[in-house]
Amino acid sequence: MALQIKPLADRVVIAPAAAETTTASGIIIPDTAKEKPQKGTIVAVGKGTKDEPMTVKVGDIVLYGKYAGADLKLEGQDYLIMRESDVLAII
Repeated sequence: MALQIKPLADRVVIAPAAAETTTASGIIIPDTAKEKPQKGTIVAVGKGTKDEPMTVKVGDIVLYGKYAGADLKLEGQDYLIMRESDVLAII
């Protein structure tokens, strides 16, 4: 699915992974206690800046800070838009 949004400069659009619904031991986590995921898939990438080319690409699975990015809702789907510098790691 192609997004109808193109981030500018060093920004990326990320589709966050679904929040965990159970713990490793099998305990079900209620909706009120679920934490915001810190992992997602890059779905759109800007061109970078003249001094800093982009190092991530569409399809990369990345980790980002808990409070990084701005929430964005497109076509009923939740996304985050943030600077590439807010991405902590590619996994």
